[in-house]
Amino acid sequence: MQVLPVIDLLGGVVVRGIAGQRSEYRPLQSKLTTSVRPLDVSRAMRSTFGFTNLYLADLDAIVDRQPNWNCYQALVKDGFSLLVDAGVRDVALSLELRRIGAEPIIGLESCPNPKMLEEIVTANQGQVTFSLDLKNGRTLLSSDSAGWSDDPAEVVRQAVASGVSRLIVLDLADVGTSSGGQTDTLCRSLKAEFPQICLTCGGGVRGVGDLQKCKTLGASRVLVASALHDGRLTVADLRQL
Repeated sequence: MQVLPVIDLLGGVVVRGIAGQRSEYRPLQSKLTTSVRPLDVSRAMRSTFGFTNLYLADLDAIVDRQPNWNCYQALVKDGFSLLVDAGVRDVALSLELRRIGAEPIIGLESCPNPKMLEEIVTANQGQVTFSLDLKNGRTLLSSDSAGWSDDPAEVVRQAVASGVSRLIVLDLADVGTSSGGQTDTLCRSLKAEFPQICLTCGGGVRGVGDLQKCKTLGASRVLVASALHDGRLTVADLRQL
């Protein structure tokens, strides 16, 4: 299982996400670096833990449709492999992310309907990741969404029918809370129903015990942010995986 460090970007700087309350996100405070510049934070995590793969949630793009293209390009140029949630709503934006060397994340809260998801997956030859975006167990949908189910498991069935083979399950209410997360049962049932899917989970990871739990759920990757910056996860902890 791979630990995938998270970069939350807002106003062009790295912020600390807390329970999905985006108006309350504040610049990152980390034991790894005093900088909030994305490249500096990413380099600090690479220097400490050896990470070269990153999950980047660009809130400027998701909320205001203003992607931080220069940031993406600088990270790719510096040797990082990126999965980027830039609020993809159409084929064009997904292909532009691919063009600069990033893998697009297609978030439920941004993608208007299953048909558009299918078009994006087809245009990218399947090289995308679908994010089942939840808040307190309920699906997060865009204001113009149509055709998506209200049931999280059924949304995943719709996504798989659209050609998705890579899935993130993330409840924003867990982010930055050190709660251990609330998606265990859902992740376990989805992996049982779709054993072939590449599953990424996370949110609220407290330490190595939660990483081990995600592994038993069948996750291929786990998203982590706060525990890395607070020092609750160490290099020795990650070696146990």
